[in-house]
Amino acid sequence: MKHFLLLVCLQFLFLPLCAKDRTIRPGELWLDNKGVHINAHGGGIMYHKGTYYWYGEHKAENTSSALVGVTCYRSKDLVNWTNCGIALAVEDQVGSDIEKGCTLERPKVIYCPRTGKFVMWFHLELKGRGYAAARAAVAVADKPTGPFKFLRSGRVNPYCYPADWNEADIAQCKALQSSQFTEWWTGPWREAVSQGLFVKRDLDGGQMARDMTLYIDDDGRAYHIFSSEENLTLHLAELSDDFTYHTGRYWRIAPGGQNEAPALFKRNGRYWLITSGCTGWAPNEARMFWADSLTGPWTQVPSPCRGENAKLTFNGQSTYILPVAGKPDAFIFMADIWRPKHPIDARYVWLPITFENDTPVVAWRDEWSPATFWD
Repeated sequence: MKHFLLLVCLQFLFLPLCAKDRTIRPGELWLDNKGVHINAHGGGIMYHKGTYYWYGEHKAENTSSALVGVTCYRSKDLVNWTNCGIALAVEDQVGSDIEKGCTLERPKVIYCPRTGKFVMWFHLELKGRGYAAARAAVAVADKPTGPFKFLRSGRVNPYCYPADWNEADIAQCKALQSSQFTEWWTGPWREAVSQGLFVKRDLDGGQMARDMTLYIDDDGRAYHIFSSEENLTLHLAELSDDFTYHTGRYWRIAPGGQNEAPALFKRNGRYWLITSGCTGWAPNEARMFWADSLTGPWTQVPSPCRGENAKLTFNGQSTYILPVAGKPDAFIFMADIWRPKHPIDARYVWLPITFENDTPVVAWRDEWSPATFWD
């Protein structure tokens, strides 16, 4: 009898690690197969051959600097996740672009059918330089779980003007003189930003690239969407056929609008973009845009969020929008609740997207199940 009671107690002790969960509870601790809170912040999801792979920033206890790298988890049901380890590790080599202590944010991975490679892009800031570098970085792997090999980092599309600018637009940009706009946030300064003040400033060295996502369009072309121009303007930049370079073709979205944390999806021929404002680690109200062409023009509409704390995006910030495999109208809005004083305890807000008059709505739910929500 004593042995039987001991066995029962052990079963209850390990039940949280073994039992499969069936629901997502936004903002609560989310345990992996080892019973540890998932550590994949600012991340994105790739679906490949029947499995979802979740990539994100590995956060430490007391710093948001990258001390480990990019983590990877896998799942079949979007609720129960297996820790696959470190997909891309930071390096101990002093002076390396991804030296331990750098800032490595918002990793996203896509599969390139032309090369058979998995391609990861992320926002990179060099160690000890704050947010001055504003670089995009790329790595590749033969397997979705890695290990990913770091290729390079740098600013984006040097010597290139936006693809939709005509000769008059380029001439107007060339005529701008930064010395005339030493005071920011004035009316003339905002107009100059819209006309390309920072595009001109960064033309030779390449455009800034911070918060980002990746998107593959229906024709197989891949795009890198990121905050640029001092986080004032989003850029949508076309990637090469192997997804590891920029082609030099890019388009600006909401010039001067101060948008970051882009998350993009398409439904019924229309593109939707959800972003946040720029308030550091503090949450703010989500923004939403739509376009009938990926390259614009884009129109801003009210925030899609509904319910308690909707004005603060449920205390989170967008990071990705996940199309659910096999369900044409099923999308999940992914966001992070940042905790800069204890980064490892940052939480995840995953909510289903519904549609009213074909417009996306993200309504708060304390608990929901991906297995039954769209049935």
